[in-house]
Amino acid sequence: MRRSLTKTRILRKKEDIDRIFNKGKRLNLEKMRLLYLPNSLSFDRFMIIPAKHYGNAIQRNKLRRRAKEIFRLWNGRLMGDDPLSLSGLDLILVVYPGRVSTYSLLESDLLSLLDRIKRK
Repeated sequence: MRRSLTKTRILRKKEDIDRIFNKGKRLNLEKMRLLYLPNSLSFDRFMIIPAKHYGNAIQRNKLRRRAKEIFRLWNGRLMGDDPLSLSGLDLILVVYPGRVSTYSLLESDLLSLLDRIKRK
């Protein structure tokens, strides 16, 4: 069983990223911003971008690993017959420097943003 986000679930193409930044909707918290836009696929794709000057490489990579794991676990819970599940969204999470320090803070903030999308 694979315990990481698959390559198809990670946003990589510049055209897709530019499209989300230009046409996507935004949700903000003090610590982060979530941009999202429907895609033509039957699954969600995710990307995290630490904002400019976010720590050193170790801190940025740790943040990316944590956010991908939170998204994977959250998305896995919604894969059933849940009528509120998201399907076919491209999501970009932008995290600002010096704001997120622990896994639990990142998890609570990211899940609150994702739940706000689900309620819309």
